[in-house]
Amino acid sequence: MKRFWTDEEVSIMRADYPNMKTAKIAAKLRRTERQVYNKALALGLKKSDEYLASPDACRLRRGDGAGEKTRFKKGLMPWNKGTNFVAGGRSAETRFKAGHKPLNTWRPIGSERTDRDGYVYRKVADTGVKKVDWVMVHVLLWEGRNGKVPRGHSVVFKDGNRENVRIENLECITRAELMRRNTVHRLPKEIAELCQLRGALNRQINRRVEK
Repeated sequence: MKRFWTDEEVSIMRADYPNMKTAKIAAKLRRTERQVYNKALALGLKKSDEYLASPDACRLRRGDGAGEKTRFKKGLMPWNKGTNFVAGGRSAETRFKAGHKPLNTWRPIGSERTDRDGYVYRKVADTGVKKVDWVMVHVLLWEGRNGKVPRGHSVVFKDGNRENVRIENLECITRAELMRRNTVHRLPKEIAELCQLRGALNRQINRRVEK
């Protein structure tokens, strides 16, 4: 549980922090040193000059140059600046060459694969960019018949079977409609069927109105 600072603790902080070792104050208040430091910062408290000059003060805070001999000097030039690493031995024989295609992951154009959701993809390019090189087969089939999928639309399977890749089983719907359908699937079967029938009826009505 969070422990709030009491007025008595704040008074002790104001009286002791400037001239007492932080570890002693923490033990006195039964708090961590980090809590004491943070509270001192919030209260605007600082160690006094007398304390910083005393043996109890941190050597680095007293500014006595601790570690100065081992620090990097300004303008120091690294010994390896401007040099290139050259591997020895026969490493050059085993390096990947420019344009190398790993046999365990690379596939030629025309290859197909199925993802974990059951969608079949076909490789149509070899740019190295996955979303450019691989396209869903059912989308390719629909676009081959109807042209590019309009923005904000998706091509879906009418029967929900992603293995049934036939043009008769595909339809292009808006993403809003797709979202509604995905939500419907979470409803009881009877209600879901009614919602799907209503959606199909509305689509038929809209087509007749447009004509």
